Amino acid sequence: MSAASHRRIDVEEIGDVTIARFVDKKILDETNIQIIGNQLFGLVDEDGRQKIILDFANVEYLSSAALGKLITLDKKVKSAKGKLRLCNIRPDIYEVFAITRLNKLFSMYDDQEKALAGF
Repeated sequence: MSAASHRRIDVEEIGDVTIARFVDKKILDETNIQIIGNQLFGLVDEDGRQKIILDFANVEYLSSAALGKLITLDKKVKSAKGKLRLCNIRPDIYEVFAITRLNKLFSMYDDQEKALAGF
């Protein structure tokens, strides 16, 4: 149960939309990335949530291993007939998505309000 005591994401619900905010400024550490991945996957696998917004407002640095978790999450959400949206991504982090062409995979929005609109 130690993972639960180390929440790496804050979850808020607005209507039927789940907003997950990253707690860490830097998502680098392998162990942390595992925990983040598990907590995000749990939203879909255990809680059956279908509309998820990931809020990157706190995040200053993201490793490529973290991107792998996001890709897996996207697959899970899609196979559950859900939708995943990302918001508040800093320009330098957006760069990472652009280089890896992941900006084509994910639906990205400037802010939470825009991400919520028409969900």
